[in-house]
Amino acid sequence: MKFRTIWPTEDRYVEVIDQRKLPHEWVVVKLHSYKEAETAIKEMIVRGAPLIGATAAYGVYLAVREMVEKQLDGSFLDQAFSDLRASRPTAVNLFWALARMRRAVDAGADAAALEREAIAIEREDLEANRHMGQLGAALIAPGSGVLTHCNTG
Repeated sequence: MKFRTIWPTEDRYVEVIDQRKLPHEWVVVKLHSYKEAETAIKEMIVRGAPLIGATAAYGVYLAVREMVEKQLDGSFLDQAFSDLRASRPTAVNLFWALARMRRAVDAGADAAALEREAIAIEREDLEANRHMGQLGAALIAPGSGVLTHCNTG
């Protein structure tokens, strides 16, 4: 089965699973702006370092789209980076994802390229976590129980 916790939509926005509602409800939240991505991180709609990083990356994509559509200057994007960085100061993935998106912006990436970069961040992290799970599964004896703490995204 394929599972995603965050994904871009055909109408050029981003959707996330509201993890506050799980496991009792399946609620999807649409992010229209970087401010909504920031809120999703702050209010723990998205949880776990991997998903927080991906959400921040998509937040940069949404900020660039908004900047272009509203003809805003670069200070808007600088504010977006600052706001996203402050949204969860303990999430390591948030900082490296934002640094990667900043490098892409500084290299001249447009909104389409930033969307591709955010997708790449999400998928690379998913693969790394899947691989880590496979390695860990080999260490767990059949019939054992596993207790997890925190949400991995």
